[in-house]
Amino acid sequence: MNAKRRRAHDKLAALPGVRSVRRPIGDGREFDLFYVRTGPPSEHPLLVVPGGPGAASVALYRGTRRRFAEAGLDVIMVEHRGVGLSRHDDAGADLPPGSLVIDAVVDDLAAVLDDAGVSSAVVYGTSYGTYLAAGLGVRHPERVHAMVLDSPLLSADDIDEVRAATRRALWDGDDLDTSELAAKMRRLVADGVLTPAATQMAAGLYGYAGPAILRRQLDLLLTGHDWLWGAVGLGTKFVFERKTPYHHEPDLVGRIGYRELNYGAVPDGSPLDPAVALRDMAVGDPDFVAEPYDLIAAMPGFTWPTVVVAGGRDLTTPPSIAARIASLIPDAVLVELPTAGHSVLDAKERAALEIAAAVVGGSAGDLPGRAAELDAAPSPIGFRLLVWGLGAAAAAESVVPPVVQRAVRSVTTS
Repeated sequence: MNAKRRRAHDKLAALPGVRSVRRPIGDGREFDLFYVRTGPPSEHPLLVVPGGPGAASVALYRGTRRRFAEAGLDVIMVEHRGVGLSRHDDAGADLPPGSLVIDAVVDDLAAVLDDAGVSSAVVYGTSYGTYLAAGLGVRHPERVHAMVLDSPLLSADDIDEVRAATRRALWDGDDLDTSELAAKMRRLVADGVLTPAATQMAAGLYGYAGPAILRRQLDLLLTGHDWLWGAVGLGTKFVFERKTPYHHEPDLVGRIGYRELNYGAVPDGSPLDPAVALRDMAVGDPDFVAEPYDLIAAMPGFTWPTVVVAGGRDLTTPPSIAARIASLIPDAVLVELPTAGHSVLDAKERAALEIAAAVVGGSAGDLPGRAAELDAAPSPIGFRLLVWGLGAAAAAESVVPPVVQRAVRSVTTS
């Protein structure tokens, strides 16, 4: 660990509510696993498990925890082993690859509850975090008081549903919202304008910004105006792929998604296959080895109150997966937000807060009736500015000075 990182580490570790617990590396040694607790203490805190693998907790979700605490929620978040404060062994070296497996991460969650003196928690997982939340239910069912699965994963075979949903929306155009989009996508793919990475970006824009914004971007591409699309791609790469210390660090732990959850599935040879782009993004071997749990077999044995949250525009973990999970877990409550994309915790934080508060308060059964209200909840300011900026930039594209357009192209193609 270099001096700059050590200073940042010490500053974050000294924040109120941050603690560490000794955990096994797996080779006879131990390391410090960090977690943070914010809000008024309660018998069953809200254990929030973010997505990834690669998302940190302590720094990245500091504002989220503050807002949840202001709403009266007792929040615990764990800094995933191999990420941020929990990245290093006692000598300051990165944790070895063999220590970065889902079983160990799930056991870390239980160890944090032990250290915090919590017998059981309301577990809120989003995206990859839903697999960890469900894994806690498999390995440590006594620690789960209730559960929220936001934009959930189910199995290594999810890729089949992801491909089908992506192609229905952006290739076949099976409804009024997407029929025009799909025609444009087919033309741009046929002309070689949209690469696999670009089609993944299109799927993300569809989920987070909506079909109207994506349509404007495709229209620009069809008329040869590609600089704005390049700028969006650069921003997407900066946000989602770039390693940002103590915020987003997928370089060590990304292997979990590929080896244990089949993130880089074998491409099927058809258009708009997200596996192609994900394999290109992989650091190291992208091949799948084995999944740790059979959630399809385990979920019928989940006995705690469970809410499953699905975004209607989510092409990362499509709503069909959420619906199947809700059918597997006895008495699960399915909450569908028609205009939401992936990860309500990140894209519609206020809705996530309301859902969490309802589950903590024992009123989860009321949530389907509040779906329209929750769907209308504002996105965080960063998302709103992104959508506004894309729309405004597309409208003004023709008046952007050519020198600026050329500068963006030079950066995005270098």
